[in-house]
Amino acid sequence: MTPAFRIHLAAFLFLLLMAGGAGRLIYIEMSEKDFLQDQGDARTIRMERINAHRGMILDRRDNPLAVSSPVVSLWANPSELPDDLQSLTELSTGLGVSVDEFTLKMRRAESRNFVYLRRRAKPSEADAILSLGLPGVYGEKEYHRFYPGGEIAAHVVGFTNIDDVGQEGIELSFDDWLSGKPGKKKVLKNLYGEIVRDIMPVAEAVPGRNLRLSIDQRLQFLAYRELKSAIAQYEALSGSFVLLDVQTGEVLAMANQPSYNPNNRIQLDLSSVRNRAVTDVFEPGSTVKPFTVAVALESGLDLDYTIDTSPGFLRVDDAVIKDPRNRGVLDLGGILAYSSQVGISRLALSLNEYDIWKQFQTLGFGEVTGVGFPGESSGFLPNRRRWKDIERVTFAYGYGLTVTPLQLASAYSTIASGGIKREVTLIADQTSKGERVMNAQIAFQLQSMLGRVITEGTGKKAAIESYDVGGKTGTARKIGKNGYDDTRHIAFFAGFAPQYSPRFVGVVLINEPKTEQVGGGSIAAPIFSRVMSNVLRLLSVPPTDTREAV
Repeated sequence: MTPAFRIHLAAFLFLLLMAGGAGRLIYIEMSEKDFLQDQGDARTIRMERINAHRGMILDRRDNPLAVSSPVVSLWANPSELPDDLQSLTELSTGLGVSVDEFTLKMRRAESRNFVYLRRRAKPSEADAILSLGLPGVYGEKEYHRFYPGGEIAAHVVGFTNIDDVGQEGIELSFDDWLSGKPGKKKVLKNLYGEIVRDIMPVAEAVPGRNLRLSIDQRLQFLAYRELKSAIAQYEALSGSFVLLDVQTGEVLAMANQPSYNPNNRIQLDLSSVRNRAVTDVFEPGSTVKPFTVAVALESGLDLDYTIDTSPGFLRVDDAVIKDPRNRGVLDLGGILAYSSQVGISRLALSLNEYDIWKQFQTLGFGEVTGVGFPGESSGFLPNRRRWKDIERVTFAYGYGLTVTPLQLASAYSTIASGGIKREVTLIADQTSKGERVMNAQIAFQLQSMLGRVITEGTGKKAAIESYDVGGKTGTARKIGKNGYDDTRHIAFFAGFAPQYSPRFVGVVLINEPKTEQVGGGSIAAPIFSRVMSNVLRLLSVPPTDTREAV
């Protein structure tokens, strides 16, 4: 073989190889074009949401009132689900439904590419289903809200919906604070929507911030227990209890009946969801008499000032004001101790009606407390240009205006603090210095007179062993279709302890008790006594009553 022939042979083989490669490229281009296109389309970059962890709600001692635990929400793309009976049986069994029920659900959702199979399943339950490896079944990490205190603090804490958005209570009013900010990440998904791999985080999820309330879970339980027992005993429609820290304005307990379990709201009665202590209003009755007496003291009257309540009734305009019995001559403290309607009426007629109105307004009646609770009522404080005499006297003893239990507790806290009005708060360590709205000496005189209510007057059942207590009973008829109804009442007690160095204020309301004795002294006062007695001892407040037992 000559050299020239070898060169020509090599050149021919090279050309033949090049032609084969070109042919292969043409073949791939022509025959596998669709396959390669499908593979490119099958892997697509998508943006995925990263759910944020909701902040905890804690009591003042850092006990959890609301927490979030990780869960998995299972969902499916009906068009991707297998159609063989074995796979469907395994999936439906894992979900706890029949095959027929599951098949029907998927058939109804066949036009959609997303349908929930189960919201917020336990991770172990979700893993069992996802481990089946069935196409079209996916899981998404979420969080489930749980309330350790159950119904005890339900009205304060509130609850979230299934999407973890606040719906009631603190959960609603501080939703932005608690909810945090979701994050985002880039992922590579296949044709079936499955994440092949994470590419990179775009924005990290920012967890919600924890919130520490002023509520003390121990005191909340005491108030709730006694209130629930009383509502059952008296077969009452509803009730509320509010406990305030005099020195800070913090709400230490706020209980209502009826209540509900925020962890199980399947058969939730909407009437039981209201935080009645801040949303419901009532005519306060005799509980406002001390504030009328305060106006009398500010006008220059002293503690020795007396009023003749004989013969036990008084005609005002077309109405007759009556006392249960003729008490004769009473000083200002006696008028409060025996809750004399005649005495307070004569006193009111001797005062400027605007001065009484101004006192009520200064104490916070007719405006929200600013506690920041959703749905808080301002109550009603009338401001007439001209007052009839009957309007003047009924206003002075608690009719014609409406207040909430929280407003009444705030007003009594002003007396207990020596005339300093502080903003009430549900948030721990968020207190204000307050402002003086009542002369300190007058506040002290009221403390003394309200002690007589307990020792000799209508509030004897509010007494606490080893402690001096001050307070006032109240009973109000409810308005019916034909005016005030003599068969429907609200019983109240508002008080503080210890008497001369008050630490705590408590307000009790019992709505429509079904008993013969419907007065605040008979029904509300004992509840105050039991709750406040436990509060004082639990918080190690030294006894103040040094009198020898007889």
